Amino acid sequence: MDVLRFSDLCAQGKARGKRVFIRADLNVPLDGAGRIAEDTRVRASVPAIEMALGAGAAVMVTSHLGRPTEGEFRPEDSLAPVARRLSELLGREVPLLAHWVDGVQVAPGQVVLLENCRVNRGEKKNDPELARKMARLCDIYVNDAFGTAHRAEGTTYGIAEYAPLACAGPLLAAEIDALAQALASPKRPLVAIVAGSKVSTKLTILQSLAHKVDQLIVGGGIANTFLLAAGLPIGKSLAEPGLVGEAKAVIDAMAARGAQVPVPTDVVVARTFAADAPATVKRAADVAADDLILDIGPETAARLAAQLQAAGTIVWNGPVGVFEFDAFAHGTATIARAIAQSSAFSIAGGGDTLAAIAKYGIEKDVGYISTGGGAFLEVLEGKLLPAFEILQKRAAG
Repeated sequence: MDVLRFSDLCAQGKARGKRVFIRADLNVPLDGAGRIAEDTRVRASVPAIEMALGAGAAVMVTSHLGRPTEGEFRPEDSLAPVARRLSELLGREVPLLAHWVDGVQVAPGQVVLLENCRVNRGEKKNDPELARKMARLCDIYVNDAFGTAHRAEGTTYGIAEYAPLACAGPLLAAEIDALAQALASPKRPLVAIVAGSKVSTKLTILQSLAHKVDQLIVGGGIANTFLLAAGLPIGKSLAEPGLVGEAKAVIDAMAARGAQVPVPTDVVVARTFAADAPATVKRAADVAADDLILDIGPETAARLAAQLQAAGTIVWNGPVGVFEFDAFAHGTATIARAIAQSSAFSIAGGGDTLAAIAKYGIEKDVGYISTGGGAFLEVLEGKLLPAFEILQKRAAG
């Protein structure tokens, strides 16, 4: 993807003395006392900020936090906890500025955090007047927020239209490169794992991948609908019988290319959905009317693991069972460890996927862990994200 990269501008000395506006993704979870509960996104924002400071720029950083009402600032919407954490990570004070749209005082070598951008009227709807005002604040606009790249808002799209220069920060550039490696020019075989509760929420992703991948592994409630499509019983398991036709169409599209949707041959079932429910391994053909399928069986898990070991590229979105319950976690654990041990380039994204990666401690063994949930899914659907689109336009002149 042809976009300007902030790293190149810095290396060329083009950021020295310039005013740099960084749109980061600092939308972190807060606990009941208003403290940051998990700071991964804050830590991920540091390289772009340090790059700008090292290049001698005057640095402004902003982000949204939560779901504030435009024009109505509340204390719980404040980025104050983020400012404190950034100060610790950067080893310097990071002042937090409110009412910043009409002007920001910041000198080269300094960094300031601009208060929650979604409090500004017109941010969500990408108001051109707001976008122009923000663009006048800077010489260089840097988008480093992949988690919001699927939204055309004032700080993710509009400002990029009007800023003198618009480029991708190191985090966004890394996402672009990883997605291109996994989807645009993958090493084959390309295996995708798509799991979740409903086919309907990921139908367009499944349809898109059916024309790209060599193997499409489905899990969770999605797999149950595919079991129905294969004529197998699923008892009282979560499924969408009304989408069996769409599931068959995906299987047929894959088969027409000589590709596969591996259907489970064995499953783990229980009578109730509970952590302490007795787990029973059954052949997929033997599921009873009162069974709930809560995981793939060991035979299926071993077969899929072997396929992942032989893959060239792996795209992973979603655990294949109810991995939060230990009795139904074997399938996801087996898949996770197979990905970790595979020589394939792997990219993983989505909240539940990241939770599984953390649970099994394989963070360092996954090729790239995507920072965006919705944005990652839209790329899998084959969509051109608004943030990518505008950066490409600006790079093209």
